[in-house]
Amino acid sequence: MQQNRSQVRERDGLYELDAGSDVLDSPRYNHDIAPTQVQERTWNKWHITALWVGMSICVPTYTLGGVLTAYFGLTVGEALLAILLANTVVLIPLTLNAFPGTKYGIPFPVLLRSSFGIIGSNVPCLIRALVACGWFGIQTMFGGLAIHLFLGSLSADWKALGGTGEVIGFMLFWCLNLWVVLRGAESIKWLETLSAPLLVLVGAGLLVWALPNVSISELMAQPPKRPEGASVYGYFFAGLTAMVGFWATLSLNIPDFSRYAKSQRDQILGQIFGLPLTMFLFAALGVVLTAASASLVGQTVSDPVSLIGHIQSPMWVALAMALIIIATLSTNTAANIVSPTNDFQNLAPKWIGRTKAVLLTGLVGLLLMGHELLKKLGWIVSDVSLESVYSNWLLGYSSLLGPIAGIMVVDYFLLRKQTLDLAGLYRDDVYPAWNLSGFIAFGVPVALTLMSLHSPSFSWFYDFGWFTGSALGGLIYYGLGQLKAARTASLKPTV
Repeated sequence: MQQNRSQVRERDGLYELDAGSDVLDSPRYNHDIAPTQVQERTWNKWHITALWVGMSICVPTYTLGGVLTAYFGLTVGEALLAILLANTVVLIPLTLNAFPGTKYGIPFPVLLRSSFGIIGSNVPCLIRALVACGWFGIQTMFGGLAIHLFLGSLSADWKALGGTGEVIGFMLFWCLNLWVVLRGAESIKWLETLSAPLLVLVGAGLLVWALPNVSISELMAQPPKRPEGASVYGYFFAGLTAMVGFWATLSLNIPDFSRYAKSQRDQILGQIFGLPLTMFLFAALGVVLTAASASLVGQTVSDPVSLIGHIQSPMWVALAMALIIIATLSTNTAANIVSPTNDFQNLAPKWIGRTKAVLLTGLVGLLLMGHELLKKLGWIVSDVSLESVYSNWLLGYSSLLGPIAGIMVVDYFLLRKQTLDLAGLYRDDVYPAWNLSGFIAFGVPVALTLMSLHSPSFSWFYDFGWFTGSALGGLIYYGLGQLKAARTASLKPTV
C-alpha cells in the first residue's frame, strides 16, 4: 500500500526521499529528476576527476590560448595564466553549488526551485539549456569533422565528399551523443572513466610530436596584439572573465552530477584534481601545437582536428581521429546534454521524460548549427566563423549566468543555512510558484550589463561580467532575503 506522506531519511549526512503519494502524484515530479537514493550515489573522487578530465580535453579548450592572444590581446604567458587562474576561481561556485546536490541528491532545476520558485525556476533553466544546446551543436560540429576525417583516411571516395561528408559526420556524431545519454548516468560515468587516461595519452603524444618543431622561449616572447603601451589589466581581466565563462555553465548545473557523488569530500577533491590543471595543460598544448603547425604541416592550423587531418599517414590519422571522437563525445554528453535534458523535464515533468528531453536537446542543437551546416553543403555563403561566434559568446553569456551562480550560493548557504524541504521541492505548497527576490537579483545585473554595452565609461561592468554579475546578484538577493525575514518577524504576534 502506497503511503500518503513522503518521508525523508538521513544517512551519514546524506538525505534521501521515500516518496509518498503527495510527491508521486505531483505535477512537479518524475523519476528522472527525483532525488537519488544513497545507494545510487556511487561516484568517488576519481570518477569525478575523470569527469572533469573528459570534459576539459576537447577542441574548444585546445583553442583557448589562441582565442586569448588573437581576440583579447594577451601574450602567450598572460593567456595561460588567465586560463589557470580562471579555472581556480570557478572552482569556488562549482564546489559550493555541488553541496546541495550531494546532500539531497537533487538536480540543478529542482535546486533552483528554492531560489526562483517552483515555476519560476524554468526561466534560468531555459537560459542554461539554450547555452548548453549551442555548445552541443559546436562540439558536434568538431566531432562530425573528426568522423569525416576518420572515414576519409580509410576511403578516397569519402574524402572527396568534402563538406557533405562533414555534414554526414555531424549527423552520425549527433546520434551517438544522444544514444549515450539515453542510456543513463552510469553510461556517462564509465565513458568518462575509460576515456580520461586515453585522452591524457593523446595529449602527451601530440606534445612529443610538436616540441622538436617549436621554440618555447620564442613563443613566450611574442608581443601581444594590443595597442602599444596599453595597460595589460583591462585586457587580462576581460580575458579572465571569458575563461571563467567557459565553465560558468557547469558552475550552475554541477548538482546534475554531484547528486551521484558518494560524499562532499569526493565531489570537492574530484573537482580540484580534475579541473584547473587539465584545462591549463591542454590549453598550453594547443598553443604549442598551433605554433608548431607551420613546421609540421606547412601552414598555421588552430584546431587539432584539422591539424591531424594534414598528416600524410592514413593509419595515424585514423587512430588520432578515433581518439578525438572519444574526447569530444566524453565532453559533449556530460557538459552539454545532461543539463538541458533535466532543464526541459522541469518544464512539465509528467509530460516530458528523459527520452523526450534528450531528443528536444538534440533538435535545438541541430537548429542552432543549421547556418554552419548549410554553409558546408554549399547552399549558403557567409563570412561568419564558428570560432568568432563562440569566442564572443564566452564573454556575453558569462555575464548572464554570473548572477544565477551568486543567487544559488546565497540562497543555500546564507538564507537556507544548508537546509531544504526535500519533499517540498516537488510539491506546490512549500515554496512559492515565483520567487520575486530571485528575479530582481537576477534582473538588475543583467540590465546593467546590457546598459554597459552602450556606455564606454561603464564598459568595465560588461568586461568583468561574471564577477560583477555574481557579486551583485548575490548581494541583492541576500539583502532582499534579510528584509523579508525582518518583515516576517515583525508580523509575528508577541506574547
